[in-house]
Amino acid sequence: MPRTRKWLPMTLIAAGAFLAHGASAQTASPEIIASKGDGAIVACATCHGSDGAGTGTFPRLAGLNAEYMRRQLEDFTNGRRENAVMQPIAEALGEEGWVAMSNYFADMPVAAASGPVPGEDGSVGARIALRGAWNRQVPACVQCHGPGGIGVGEDFPAIAGQPAGYIVAQLKAWREGTRSNDPLELMRHLAAELSDEEVEQVADWFARQSPVPAGGTQ
Repeated sequence: MPRTRKWLPMTLIAAGAFLAHGASAQTASPEIIASKGDGAIVACATCHGSDGAGTGTFPRLAGLNAEYMRRQLEDFTNGRRENAVMQPIAEALGEEGWVAMSNYFADMPVAAASGPVPGEDGSVGARIALRGAWNRQVPACVQCHGPGGIGVGEDFPAIAGQPAGYIVAQLKAWREGTRSNDPLELMRHLAAELSDEEVEQVADWFARQSPVPAGGTQ
C-alpha cells in the first residue's frame, strides 16, 4: 500500500499532462475539414460544394465576410440560429475552429455571374429588392445588403448569388422564429410582412445577381 501511494502522485501528474496536451492539440487544417471533415465534423464540401458556392438550401460560403460567418457558427451553438446539422458541427469546431473556418471561406475566390444579371425588370422581386414596399414599412433589400446584394460589413451579408432555396429558407426561419440573430429584429419584421410569393420572387432575383461587381472577381 505505501508503494502505491508513492507512485500515485506521479501517475496523476502524468495523466494531467496528457489531458492538457490533448485539450490544446490543434484540429485538422481548414483545408482538410472543408474537403474531408474531421471526426464528428462533416466535410463542408458535402453540403456547400468544393468551391463553397452552395446549392439548394445550403448557402454560398465562399467570399462571405469572415466575422459574419464566425457569428453564425457561434449562434448555431447558442440557439439564436437553429439548425440540426450545423449545431453539432459548430460545437465540435469550437471558438478557434469558428475563426479558422470563417477566414478560410472568406478568402475563397468567387467568380462573377456567368449569365445575364437582372436589373429593375418589373418583377415583384426586383421591386422589393430595389425599392421596397414602404406601405408595409419594408425598405429595399439593397439599402442594407448593398448594391445588387453584394453585402455590407459583418451585419448585412452578401445575398447576391446565394441559392434561391437558401434565401427562401432563411426568410421563413425568421418568420417562424427559428432564426433570431438579425440586427434590431429587422429581418423578422420583413419576413413577416412578405407573402410566400414575394419571398420566392425576391429570392430568385438575388440568386441571379453576381456575387461580385461586374467584370470582377473576389
